[in-house]
Amino acid sequence: MSFSSNVKEEISQRFGNARHCNIAELAALLNICGYIGRFGEKFCVKIQTDNSVVARKYFTLVQKAFKINCNVTVRRNRFHHSNSTYILTVTKKADVEKILTATGILLEKENKICNHCYAPTIYSVCCKRAYIRGAFLAAGSMNDPQKNYHLEFVYAQQKKAQGLKEILHTFGLEAKMIKRKGHFVLYLKEGEQIADILNIMQAHSALLELENVRVVKDMRNHVNRKVNCETANLNKTVAASVKQLEDIQYIKSQKAWENLPKNLLQTAQLRLQYPEASLKELGLLVHPPVGKSGINHRLKKISDIAEKMRKDKGDFVWRKKQ
Repeated sequence: MSFSSNVKEEISQRFGNARHCNIAELAALLNICGYIGRFGEKFCVKIQTDNSVVARKYFTLVQKAFKINCNVTVRRNRFHHSNSTYILTVTKKADVEKILTATGILLEKENKICNHCYAPTIYSVCCKRAYIRGAFLAAGSMNDPQKNYHLEFVYAQQKKAQGLKEILHTFGLEAKMIKRKGHFVLYLKEGEQIADILNIMQAHSALLELENVRVVKDMRNHVNRKVNCETANLNKTVAASVKQLEDIQYIKSQKAWENLPKNLLQTAQLRLQYPEASLKELGLLVHPPVGKSGINHRLKKISDIAEKMRKDKGDFVWRKKQ
């Protein structure tokens, strides 16, 4: 099973502590994959889904909240026997009106359907959690966090997507909305916000797995950054050492070796003897010891002398001035 399927399986086992929370979750399922039929003054409620988890959760919610049993029809795909479509219907007038009124879809006073309403009790925090849980079951998906962080909800209607976005905002979750292939997609891409929404939906096992992945990724990134930094510093040190050796060898080849001041000559000899030593290590080898900045100053002065010699083309007037 995919990570997304595991999350849905886990949250399908969660139910609200109160009836109004179950109704809120039911409202989310109806708003996304429900069909409301009307025949004169009669209504019919139908849910059609390819996901057995969604079908099972819807059936249980209706039974728990209203003591109503749905009619269940399973259609097998003639070409792909592993795929089935689950159709759950409620046709009894009293039962239908009870479900639609409680979920806020049927406006009782006006006797008409409101296609973008939530449950009347959606204003409480517990019901918002339940609504988000139902929305993820019906329209949500999540990438495997081992690959990348991405969680999204896909809606056919913009108003319903905007409604969920507002609910997510009350929890401090800033979901982005885009239009993709005629549908409206709400998505989150930050690991911390995805962890928050899993906690909101009470997907605790999935949350622990995500946090484990985040810890490993953060540690790996930290190690990579440290290694890259150390490698860059090492490359810089090696490049500087190679340049210093070239300058010292050039001075030596021009027979100007003995004309260097005593402190520079000592430093140049140590650099030739210990080409891989750091500035700090070279400083400790000098008598008396010299600090890192002091050794760096001496080596820079040697390089300046070598550069001047290269420009002067063998004119050694500078020696007499030392």
